[in-house]
Amino acid sequence: MYYNGKKSGELGNLGEEMVADYLRKEGYAVIKRNWRDRRGEIDVIAESDTHILFVEVKTRKENALVGGIAAVNRSKALRIKLAAASFLNRLNRPLTPRFDVAEITVYTRTDGSRGYRLNYIKSAF
Repeated sequence: MYYNGKKSGELGNLGEEMVADYLRKEGYAVIKRNWRDRRGEIDVIAESDTHILFVEVKTRKENALVGGIAAVNRSKALRIKLAAASFLNRLNRPLTPRFDVAEITVYTRTDGSRGYRLNYIKSAF
């Protein structure tokens, strides 16, 4: 699938980079991107002094049939939680986990250029 000459996977990577930048600006350290094990994948893992964030990033075109938030169903949330549990077992720090969802909407501006909107939901599940 292509959008404005870019493969959809490239668009997803762009969304993940935007979310990583957003988290850094909010004071978090991004420690992993696209971390995976046999249970699932986590798009972005970030931490503060007290919390560790497991962030699912969904990048969609403005007219997508299913929005990014709606795409994180119960099954997807469970896979993320299982992968997070595996990650936390390897981490040797007492941080409180939080599961967030970031929805990036790609739209076309009136001048034809591409624009982006970020909808960031803390403690989404």
